[in-house]
Amino acid sequence: MKTIIFILILQLLYVPILTMRTIFMVKGKSIIASSFGFLEAAIYIFGLSLVLNDDQTFLTMLIYALGFGFGIFIGNFIEQKLAIGYTTFTIGLKNRNNQLIHALRNNGYGVTVFEGEGVNGKRYNLDILIDRHEEQELLKLVESYEPNCFIISYEPRKFKKRSSLLFK
Repeated sequence: MKTIIFILILQLLYVPILTMRTIFMVKGKSIIASSFGFLEAAIYIFGLSLVLNDDQTFLTMLIYALGFGFGIFIGNFIEQKLAIGYTTFTIGLKNRNNQLIHALRNNGYGVTVFEGEGVNGKRYNLDILIDRHEEQELLKLVESYEPNCFIISYEPRKFKKRSSLLFK
């Protein structure tokens, strides 16, 4: 029974570390990713050796797999709480909403307004680059002024910034 609990604990450590390594690797943070990679490999080898050297019961293998699945959930939760990086939002409007634009700017968001031509006339796009921690706050503000707007978000990988122009 101790082995099964230990395998579960190892998986609950291993998979979130795997998640963090992947995130830091994608973000280009090689040293941090390598450190997580070392921990990941050490835990993986140790945990797998317990599963393969034990009696190899169905329960042991099931706990290993369940721990992996639950570890993904924990890793995703940690990633969302850390919210490393930035998000760019493009907000599509049918009409220029100066109240929304002023509210966004008054709340410290850098907003660039683009005017374009759609099939049925002028359209407006607002581009906003924010810290990922501010996503929900931004969405609530936008939707309070424009509940039917079109919103696209994406995570920029590389950019040159001047923080005084883009953030609070």
